[in-house]
Amino acid sequence: MLDANFIKNNVDLIKKNSKDRGCTINIDDFLKLETKRVDLIKKIDRLRNQKNQFKGKPTKLDLERLTKIKEEEDHLSKDLAKIEVDYFDLLMRIPNLTHPDVRVSNDESDNPILENKYQPTHFDFIPKDHLALANNLDLIDFDRAAKVTGAKFYYFKNEAALLELALVQYAFQIAIKHGYIPYTTPDLAKKEIVEAMGYSPRDESTQVYNLEKTDLSLIGTAEIVLGGYHKDETLQLSDLPLKYVALSHCFRTEAGSYSKFSKGIFRVHQFTKVEMFIFTTPEESEKAHLEILEIEKEIFDGLEIPYRIIDHCTADLGSPSYRTYDLEAWMPGKPNKDGTFGDWAEVTSTSNCTDYQSRALNIKYINDKGSKDFVHTLNGTAIAITRPMIAILENNQQKDGSVTIPKVLQSLVGKKVIKERMAK
Repeated sequence: MLDANFIKNNVDLIKKNSKDRGCTINIDDFLKLETKRVDLIKKIDRLRNQKNQFKGKPTKLDLERLTKIKEEEDHLSKDLAKIEVDYFDLLMRIPNLTHPDVRVSNDESDNPILENKYQPTHFDFIPKDHLALANNLDLIDFDRAAKVTGAKFYYFKNEAALLELALVQYAFQIAIKHGYIPYTTPDLAKKEIVEAMGYSPRDESTQVYNLEKTDLSLIGTAEIVLGGYHKDETLQLSDLPLKYVALSHCFRTEAGSYSKFSKGIFRVHQFTKVEMFIFTTPEESEKAHLEILEIEKEIFDGLEIPYRIIDHCTADLGSPSYRTYDLEAWMPGKPNKDGTFGDWAEVTSTSNCTDYQSRALNIKYINDKGSKDFVHTLNGTAIAITRPMIAILENNQQKDGSVTIPKVLQSLVGKKVIKERMAK
């Protein structure tokens, strides 16, 4: 979340930034609540100071005055509690500031392409999509998953199961090489952590699964539990940056995605993901952001999958993000706008969230002047298994129906080629 005083002192900037990012929140409504909130806090503080002035054994008159003060304090505290529900709801919905180089656009697809790496794969035969390949190679079972769990779940089997484990190990090896500490994390988080990280577990259009009769939610990314790891802590400057890489399962309702491409495992309710996360100083956060992007590129360079880098425009930025880069891989089986096949699709994302998350989580560090300041947080996908699996299968398919395994994964999978067979 943003600092309330900063919002009050930069109203025009906040209104323009919110408009640029497609946020419909009424900033004036927030400011009115802020004024009421501050006024109530001042009144409550004055009453508490009055109570503290009574010393020694109270007289009958003192007790009467104390009772009135207590009653008024309780009344004002209830009013404050009611206001703060709406106040913090609005505050958490005001988006982060935006990097000056980000394109201002109201079109979510208007994202500048910063780099193209490798040309799209071309075949001298008609290529299959990942669904047909998975069926012929007996790699994914959707029917039994639907029977056991429901639609948009799946079983990986045979080489697909081995590929998932290999991709996890491969991503960990590269991240660890760059100084990231490995973690496995809980797949659940308290709703207060989810909200502090900038996600909305309560809206009707939420992507978050909530557990009934608890304050817990299934995480959509390990970013949530890594961000909450240092909640209410003050870090030492000498320990920064803290760089973590974590394995988790991720769960998403995919609410509102009915009109989007979702064939096979492209858009599912559960997947395995390796996530990178950094806590650092404000001065180093942009450098850290580029570091994560370079690691994402290194991972996909090793997999030899064609990709491009895009820079999110304002309409496509998530609320916590100051700037976001995506790595989009080439998927020969994905339909494009022309109705033909072959298109780019997001496989990784990395965001600089500045102090937006750390302010809500109260994570600070002691700077070189000896005072406390909020750390900056950054996140980035090392590997999110399902879409890279699609890219591997579709780009590496051969005319005989087999699929070659990327060289960097062959020793981990234990073979070079997945040969055709019918599902059982």
